[in-house]
Amino acid sequence: MELTADIRAKVLKFQETEITEYHIYKRLAQRIKSPANAKILSDMAEDEKRHYEGWKKYSQTEVKPRWLEVWFYYIISLIFGFTFGVKLMERGEEAAQKNYAAVAHVIPEAQVYQEEENQHEQKLLNLLGEERLEYAGSIVLGLNDALVELTGALAGLTLALQNVKLIALSGLITGIAASLSMASSEYLSTRSEETTKNPIRAAIYTGIAYIVTVALLVLPYLLFENYILDLIIVLITAVIIIAAFNYYISVAKDESFRDRFLEMAGLSLGVALFSFIIGYFIRQWLGVEI
Repeated sequence: MELTADIRAKVLKFQETEITEYHIYKRLAQRIKSPANAKILSDMAEDEKRHYEGWKKYSQTEVKPRWLEVWFYYIISLIFGFTFGVKLMERGEEAAQKNYAAVAHVIPEAQVYQEEENQHEQKLLNLLGEERLEYAGSIVLGLNDALVELTGALAGLTLALQNVKLIALSGLITGIAASLSMASSEYLSTRSEETTKNPIRAAIYTGIAYIVTVALLVLPYLLFENYILDLIIVLITAVIIIAAFNYYISVAKDESFRDRFLEMAGLSLGVALFSFIIGYFIRQWLGVEI
């Protein structure tokens, strides 16, 4: 079949995408410990390879994968989990799939490939599961509590003490004690529930999420002498942490990013503002000068 220049360019692009994803899935399948999940990724790889061969019948051209993209998603998957990596890649592919309709009048298989990409692969993706996602609730608990509590505490301490060393000291003591408290509470809570989650692991995820957040929020007070600048950095850091984590969850669990982000950011910043005002009035009431 003779293809127009425009159709041929699209087909070659489809080929490039399919063979790129074939190599990504194939590499991930070799790294996954779960046999069931490894089979899911292997099946997806074979689907992509079959699509590539189907497009090649029309282009009559071998196409190389985008190796930079292969290694990018491979490394992202190793760091943040294969569920996140695969679903992030699938999000990027959705735009490309819309172009299949543009060649369907010339290449009948295009409609079939599009349906397989939209239905079969999504069905496979829904079967994926990882420990870090199973314990996402514990991570949310640690992150959310640390962000709300510590941004509020640091905002209040900033205006009340106006001394970066004292603020950092107070923040670290408060944060470390609270992280141990939250981890203990999560352990007891999980143990009392009817769940497959391990209480100790749930407590560890909560504690780690909390302590990492504490370290990031207190860090500005250890680096800069201007306490107002430090508080601004703390609030910006809190928003970035909230945005990054909620983006991760929105991709990995197919949830709304906007709603979760606005809820967590609103809580953290609202408590920080309230605590900042309270810190001012307490300072005036007690007549503290440091």
